[in-house]
Amino acid sequence: MTTLAAWVLPAAPPAAAQVQRVESWGGNSFGQLGDGTTDERHTPVTVAGLTAANATSLAAGGGHGLAVLSNGTVKAWGANDYGQLGDGTTSGLATPNRTPGTVRELSGVTAVAAGCTYSLALLSNGTVKAWGNNFSGQLGNGTTGAPSTTPVTVIDPGNPSAPLSGVIAIAAGCDHSLALLSNGTVKAWGLNDSGQLGNGTVGGKSGTPVTVIDPSNPSAPLTGVRDIDGGVSHSLALLFTGTVKAWGDNSVGQLGNGSTGGASGTPSTVINLTGVRDIDAGFNHSLALLFTGTVKAWGDNSVGQLGNGSTGGASGTPSTVINLTGVLGISAGGSHNLARLFDGTLRAWGRNNAGQLGNGNTTDSGTPITVRTGIGIITRIATGGDFSLAA
Repeated sequence: MTTLAAWVLPAAPPAAAQVQRVESWGGNSFGQLGDGTTDERHTPVTVAGLTAANATSLAAGGGHGLAVLSNGTVKAWGANDYGQLGDGTTSGLATPNRTPGTVRELSGVTAVAAGCTYSLALLSNGTVKAWGNNFSGQLGNGTTGAPSTTPVTVIDPGNPSAPLSGVIAIAAGCDHSLALLSNGTVKAWGLNDSGQLGNGTVGGKSGTPVTVIDPSNPSAPLTGVRDIDGGVSHSLALLFTGTVKAWGDNSVGQLGNGSTGGASGTPSTVINLTGVRDIDAGFNHSLALLFTGTVKAWGDNSVGQLGNGSTGGASGTPSTVINLTGVLGISAGGSHNLARLFDGTLRAWGRNNAGQLGNGNTTDSGTPITVRTGIGIITRIATGGDFSLAA
């Protein structure tokens, strides 16, 4: 999820005794829970070496986790087969480590995003670093091929010797990347097999950023964007008008345009959806948080990820997640979701095969249930392929 600081949300009520830790739960085959083990956890456990006070931002990928620290450095843990931990090796870690950058340290980081097997970092100067898998060009450094175990710079397509600049938010799909620029336009790079780059084509890949186009004027960029996110093969953009655009794979209705099937290489409007405050994309489903504090969902519902009380099928139109109000934040994982409520508690729904709903069992849920966290007031959440993080 990417959220701009200019949008001020109401503060959650203060906690009398806030527990300053980061918790994780769910699948742990690669050590992605960061608790020093590879044991699956059905209720939250503590991520070693992190506190809620110093982990200012969290991200979860296919099997790895990232945390931005208050000093602008990054910690990473979990799977590392493509170098997605950025420590110069391909050895996995079951607890967070400090991620080196291209010159000794990665510093000045304000946000991170995690793809299936790669990572992104937004720096305070408006440039982007990337590391890990690059077979589809998802690192944006002008190449498609060998992965990088240390961060590389995402380049400016108009001047390959210079970095992409003016970036204010980043998002990672499975194998494609998105960057929101300060002028309200969007750049994308990586895999484009379903049109997820939004440049009017379907197929291939791009190792350099391309412009997401305006569907009504293909020679011009999509404008007025304030938030972005990416799923496995689809992308979302939230406009300042409170409406949402989507492009890429639509095989199970994840574009929300009223249909299920096909793909689109240009943005289309998600129907029957206004007053949106935040968006997030799961593997093959999408979420929107409204200013009313309710949540809409569309796309795949095979394990209840739409939260409408059923498990099965798909929906090409947004529907309301039931029994859920007072929501301040959302995060969509592989096939499960988290919602952070005004009272500081956490709800989860969807797939639960590895305990990623955090309620102590492994039964899927088509309606939101309470996560058994011991933190107190939750302020930050992130969801990966089959695991969850909260602080």
